[in-house]
Amino acid sequence: MRPELAEPGEQRIGFKRHLRPQIVHGEAVYLIGESGVTAIQGSHVEALAPLLDGTRDLTALLRDVPAGLTADRVERMLTRLAAAGLIGRRGTEDGSATTEASLAYWDAAGLDPADAVAATTTSLVSVVAIGDIDRDALAETLHRNGLTVASGSGDLTVVACADYLEPELRAIDEAHRASGTPWLLVKPVGAQVAVGPFFTPGDGPCWRCLATRLSANRTAEAHVRARCGQKGPAPRPLIGLPSLHAMAVEIASVEAAKWLAGLRHETQRSIWSYDSLSMKVTQHEVRHRPQCGGCGDPEVVARTAFEPVELTSRVKRSCDGGGHRASPPQEMLDRYRHLIGPVTGVVREIRRAEGPAFFNSYRSGANIAAGGEGLEGLRSALRADTGGKGVTALDAEVGALCEAVERRSGAFFGDEARVSGSFTSLAESAIHPDSVQQYHPRQFETRDEWNSEHADFQYVTTPFDEHEVMDWTPLWSLTERRHKFLPTGMVYFGAPCPPSIVSNSNGCAAGSSLEDAVLQGLLELVERDAVAIWWYNRTPVPGVDLDSFHDSWIRELRQVHAGLGREVWLLDVTSDLGVPTMVAISRRTGGEREDIMLGCGSHLDPRLAARRALTELNQCMPMVCGPMDLGTFDVDMRRWFETTKLAEQPWLAPDPSAPPRDAFHHGYLFRQDLTDDVRALQHVLEQRGMEVLVLDQTRPDIELPVVRVVVPGLRHFWSRFAQGRLYDVPVQMGRLTRPRRYEELNPIPLFM
Repeated sequence: MRPELAEPGEQRIGFKRHLRPQIVHGEAVYLIGESGVTAIQGSHVEALAPLLDGTRDLTALLRDVPAGLTADRVERMLTRLAAAGLIGRRGTEDGSATTEASLAYWDAAGLDPADAVAATTTSLVSVVAIGDIDRDALAETLHRNGLTVASGSGDLTVVACADYLEPELRAIDEAHRASGTPWLLVKPVGAQVAVGPFFTPGDGPCWRCLATRLSANRTAEAHVRARCGQKGPAPRPLIGLPSLHAMAVEIASVEAAKWLAGLRHETQRSIWSYDSLSMKVTQHEVRHRPQCGGCGDPEVVARTAFEPVELTSRVKRSCDGGGHRASPPQEMLDRYRHLIGPVTGVVREIRRAEGPAFFNSYRSGANIAAGGEGLEGLRSALRADTGGKGVTALDAEVGALCEAVERRSGAFFGDEARVSGSFTSLAESAIHPDSVQQYHPRQFETRDEWNSEHADFQYVTTPFDEHEVMDWTPLWSLTERRHKFLPTGMVYFGAPCPPSIVSNSNGCAAGSSLEDAVLQGLLELVERDAVAIWWYNRTPVPGVDLDSFHDSWIRELRQVHAGLGREVWLLDVTSDLGVPTMVAISRRTGGEREDIMLGCGSHLDPRLAARRALTELNQCMPMVCGPMDLGTFDVDMRRWFETTKLAEQPWLAPDPSAPPRDAFHHGYLFRQDLTDDVRALQHVLEQRGMEVLVLDQTRPDIELPVVRVVVPGLRHFWSRFAQGRLYDVPVQMGRLTRPRRYEELNPIPLFM
């Protein structure tokens, strides 16, 4: 017998108040509640059910049961019903309809009604209102709902505000963490009202965890605040209805009562928003940030950067689609789906781009890496969405998620590892930025004119000053097994830096594991180096026989493009590194403009190199499929689409003097382990005198592995024209008999 059912005296036993028994003799006892119906079968329970009306204690029940029901059987039945949460004890509460309904509510919540009523009426609630919100009206609502409002501190604080980024909330959060008092946020103003989350000091997130996520999802507003010198949220017009305000406050009262009554569940750590214009209720999860400066360890990110990057064995579990991965795409999406959300998510949204569904082109929000200064920089970031590509929609969706996380993890938050000094003061531990940025001295001479005529992607910095003091961040050299330093502004987006330093996403990658991410970062560096060597030298390269892959997906791709009045071909731009690298090109065959689009791909497996190039092509296709508003494109892209024709750029076509290469032209050795692939690429690069460095940018609150891989000497495919591989490799490979001169390089910068 359960102890709570065996207590004597006034402890009566009955069905839970939120359940109404209906007996259908010979069939079952049906317990009807708001959330469904439970059927209990058996003649004995039919006999016992009428007695479970809450008017009898155990002694009375045993006295009144029909003949044939023994005390042992009754007690066993009661124990099973209690274990199922169908019956409970009852006290001597007032039997009015209002009280009975309230007690039934606590029963439905799984709480003891008497204890819940006692807790909600004896606990104290503090009330704080920020700005123009009426504190007295809020306190009156709480009181009307049976809560005791304190004049000072209480067991719980309800804080009402117009914006969850109000500056006053920081001090409120600090005070509550110091006192250990939980508090509840509510936004009762606006067309969208919100309740939650509860903040419990020492358990779960704090307000600063929330504020970090909220701020990151307000890109345009942050730009306005910075330009106007505002510290708090941007002012908004007063909007709302009295009934909407009242609804939000009433719901907050219910949530406060549930909390004080002892009800706990994970969703209390979420914001629950109600959009009154669409009648949509949305949950926005708030998670603890281990690196939070308020409730976490703000040094954890910096400490991690000073640790070695150790690659371990990582068996490939997915080799389809566009790469080799440690986890299949569905597993990745399931594991990290919680990162998606417009309010508290790391990724605002993932949406399919316009165009044929076959393209599997997905978008995932503003590209932090594309932003420059001022309004044009904001437009660039918002226009150049992060995105994903893939043979399947799932591949593309996961790719979009990973790229958005990659950009967010690579953004500067202020807790990154940094040391202050100059290049000369750091001596041999510093990497010269020129070996990575690779600007030609002549580019500095014309930088003002160049920068005024080209997009932010093609920006030319000022010359680097080896004696200028700046922040530097450690990267782990896989080659030398030690830390070396690059300017922080080069390896983190948005970090303070002198005008001689700029960041970009080249070599940044997210993956299902650290090893996966390092491999993807290396492949991107190799790909862009090979593409730059081909593009700026404008050397004809062999085409690739698409039929030789015997790939039904490739056949369908060609049919889809043909249906759009376009032709597709593939070029082999593989460099001296020997890693298969392809460029897929699609052009319109009819009309005044050809709208030539391209995609690039590199992989140890030539089949996947081809697929990567073709899927990237598809990812870009939506911008040329429908009506094109060239005014929304950056200047280099607009110029390309307006003027480029294949007849005038014959190097874009397969070299007519070289036979097409087939799928087996490049030898390929499959390896079971991702780390073995990384080591193979590392060996190829080191044989040519280059060094591989890795910065682990994985954020503790996100957990999805992200790295920045740097190989000084490899070339970005933007306009970086310093001496080196760009000039030497075409001669070494026999594409040219002499290096191009600076003025002979392709004047059209690669716009991707």
